[in-house]
Amino acid sequence: MEQKIKQDIPLGKNIRSIRKQKKLTQMDVVRELELAGLGTTRSSYAKIEAGIQHIYASELIAIAEILDVPLTELFRSNPTD
Repeated sequence: MEQKIKQDIPLGKNIRSIRKQKKLTQMDVVRELELAGLGTTRSSYAKIEAGIQHIYASELIAIAEILDVPLTELFRSNPTD
């Protein structure tokens, strides 16, 4: 049985905010996800940032590594500005 996580933290918004702070485009992140073996389209990634698509734990870990932040930073109520 697949387990789903109900979001009570704006995870996608946090990812988008941190990505922009790092001056990366969505395509930059998608390219790195592909290099990590996680086939993700820009459209799917955009949906993750919009909070309308589920995210796998492996994607979440990879995104934290790509953004060069601790995983916990993605779960903050107000990510570092």
